[in-house]
Amino acid sequence: MKQWLDSKTDFTLLDIREAHEISISRLCDFHIPMAFCLSRQSEIPRDVPVVIYCRSGARAAATVSALCTKHSFENLYSLEGGITGWAKAFDPEMEIG
Repeated sequence: MKQWLDSKTDFTLLDIREAHEISISRLCDFHIPMAFCLSRQSEIPRDVPVVIYCRSGARAAATVSALCTKHSFENLYSLEGGITGWAKAFDPEMEIG
């Protein structure tokens, strides 16, 4: 994701954390809680890469797998390490809760 940001690659970032987690920190404004991703899959773009993130990466990986399996997405990526990993690597001042 960092390379895409640096090269200004067009992609979408999707936060699947719960509302109380988002109130602490966020990387984007596009939010669909994990529990609703399958039912709201029509809101997720198919024409650009989509990076899905959660706190640690586990929920995002499961969501990517479910969306690819059940709705044939081919453009989804999980942010490895989630927002916690991102903060450690690129924004150590970020509060992650």
